[in-house]
This record gives sequence, structure tokens and C-alpha cells, in this order.
Amino acid sequence: MSHDPELGLRGKLVRSLGALREMLPGSFIERERKCGKPTCRCADNKSLHAQFQLSVFSEGKVKTYNVPAEMAEEVRQKVQARKRFEELSEAICQINLRLFLRRKQAERAR
Repeated sequence: MSHDPELGLRGKLVRSLGALREMLPGSFIERERKCGKPTCRCADNKSLHAQFQLSVFSEGKVKTYNVPAEMAEEVRQKVQARKRFEELSEAICQINLRLFLRRKQAERAR
């Protein structure tokens, strides 16, 4: 029996999931805002402060968490890892569907 290339691809995709163990749900948001202090550099609406947030849909509602600037890039990468996980998961499911349909067709041919 010849080796199906899709089985090799599926195995490679499944093995790559381990690198995504630190993923976070939700969306990473970066915005600029005023702090509200009248003497601050941001009071002129030109030199605004960066604000980072993680927005997550949980328990039927959106929850937003402030992210410290020193953690912003880490959180951004972990949210991107979750998106990559979803892409890999979909690719694995599509391979499994194709394999199932081929097996089903082969069973009918017998």
C-alpha cells in the first residue's frame, strides 16, 4: 500500500500544534488615548499615549483586559498563535474529510 501524501501533511500539521501551546483567545487592540491630566503632553490631542488591550468573548459577553506596554508584543504574538491554531485546525479537518470521503468511496467500490 502506498503512503498517502495527505497523511504525511496531516502529521506535520498536528506536530506543529505543539508550538502554539501559549496561545491566547481574543483580539489584541492597540489604540491611542488621552490620560486626562490637563498638563500632560497628551492634552493637545497630538502626543497621545499608547494603550494595549486584550478583548475576549467569554461567558456571553466581551471582556477587555488592559495589557502593560512591556507585555504588549508577547500578548500580540500569543493572539496570533491562536489564529494560526485555527488555520491549522481547519486544514487538518479538511484533510480528514478528504481521507474519509476517499475511504468511503473505496468501501463502496468493493
